[in-house]
Amino acid sequence: MFKGILLGIVLGFVLVFVGAYFYFASGQAPVTTNSPEMPFERKVAKLALHAYLGKVPHANPPVPVDETNLLAGAKVYKENCAVCHGLPGEPHNAIGDGMFPKPPLLFRGVGVTDDETWESYTKVSGGIRMTGMPGFKDRLSDTQMWQVSVLVKNADKLLPSVKAELAPPPGTVAPAAAAAPAKAADSDHDHVH
Repeated sequence: MFKGILLGIVLGFVLVFVGAYFYFASGQAPVTTNSPEMPFERKVAKLALHAYLGKVPHANPPVPVDETNLLAGAKVYKENCAVCHGLPGEPHNAIGDGMFPKPPLLFRGVGVTDDETWESYTKVSGGIRMTGMPGFKDRLSDTQMWQVSVLVKNADKLLPSVKAELAPPPGTVAPAAAAAPAKAADSDHDHVH
């Protein structure tokens, strides 16, 4: 009887593996950013991210939350993050709008101000698989990653000088924010968080 149960379990695993392989190999899995989600895609991504975040050190930022670090974080943000996550008061651009899942607009609504700074640092440093979020560990210094993490943690209470640093460059015309304000607001909470 034990052999029959064991054989049934092994056969079950083999069938699941073969089914998953067929799903991907036959072209059934959605691969474009405008395709519907795969079954359990968002749930699996969140589960993996939260389990990983539970294992990483919950360090306090080594940089103080002051004007100097917020301004430095704003500069890093504009150069590296704004292309996907936008600037204050602006909707997604073509890059952010074409991603799946859409990256959150970090200066609209809650953004990631509800995340702890160490959590944002971990995401900035290592990126997030299955979201398009790149890791910046090899591109930015530790201090720069902490500065931008402190910035997004405090995105809802920025000093006027920091808001000015985050303003779009002079002479640029912001895309029509009225085109899809409800859609942009809805998508802000669709990120893996």
